[in-house]
Amino acid sequence: MTAVDVRAVIGGQDVSRAEILVWEADRLPKAASRIGLAVPPGGLREQRLRFAEAKLALGHDEIRRRLSRSLRVSDLSGRATARASRGGRVTSTCDLYVTGGDAAAFVAWFMSTERLDYELSMLAANPDHFLITTTPRGQQEVIETTGGSPLPSRFLIDYQDLTSLQTPLDPTYGADASGVARTESGLAIGGVRHQFRNTDSGFHAHLIVEFPRLLPSRLVRQHQWHLAAEFSNWIESAFPGSADS
Repeated sequence: MTAVDVRAVIGGQDVSRAEILVWEADRLPKAASRIGLAVPPGGLREQRLRFAEAKLALGHDEIRRRLSRSLRVSDLSGRATARASRGGRVTSTCDLYVTGGDAAAFVAWFMSTERLDYELSMLAANPDHFLITTTPRGQQEVIETTGGSPLPSRFLIDYQDLTSLQTPLDPTYGADASGVARTESGLAIGGVRHQFRNTDSGFHAHLIVEFPRLLPSRLVRQHQWHLAAEFSNWIESAFPGSADS
C-alpha cells in the first residue's frame, strides 16, 4: 500500500494500476538491453530502484557515450519531423485521478531539483529514462525513449519558456509544470503542459505532451502509457506509504 491510490484514464478508458505496472515491467528489460546493463533481480519495485541506481552509477558522460549513435539518428529524425510539421503539434494525453495527496505539494516535489534524491527519483519513475538532470542554464536535460519509439532521444525542457506551447493553460487547474522542449541547437520540437488540481478525494493530473504534428500516431498513443507509468510512480514517491506497491 502507498499513501495514495492512482487511477489512470488513457484514451477515455480506465486503466488499472496493475496494467500500468505490467507495461513498466515489459519495458524494463528492453531499456536495460539498450543501455547495456543487466536486468536487476527481484520484484518490480526492487528492479526499478536498482536499475535507476545502475544508470546513476554509469554517470552522465557514459550514458551519453553508450547512447551516442542512437541519439545522433533520433536527433536527425526529430529535427526533420519538427521542420516538416511547420510548427503543427499533436498531443499525447493521460489523466490520473489520485486519492490522497495534494496538487500543489506534488508539483513542488516534482520541480524541486535541490532534493538529494532528485535524479534517482527521476530515473526510477520509468525504465525508459536514461538521464534526467539540470543544466547550468536551469533547463532539464532528458534522455529517454518516448512512447513506442525505437530509439532514445535527447532534448532540453525549459520550464520558464512557454513561447511555442500550443495547449492553453486551463484556469481551473491550480498548479502546472509546463515548458518548451528544444534540441541542443535550440529548435523547438514540442513541450509539456502538465496541469493539476485538487479534488474532494485528492487531486487530478491532466498530463499533456506536445509532439510535432507528423509524428506517427502509434508513437503518440504509446506515450500515453509512458506518461501514466512515470507520473504514477512519481506521485507514489512524493506521497510514500508504509509498504511496497
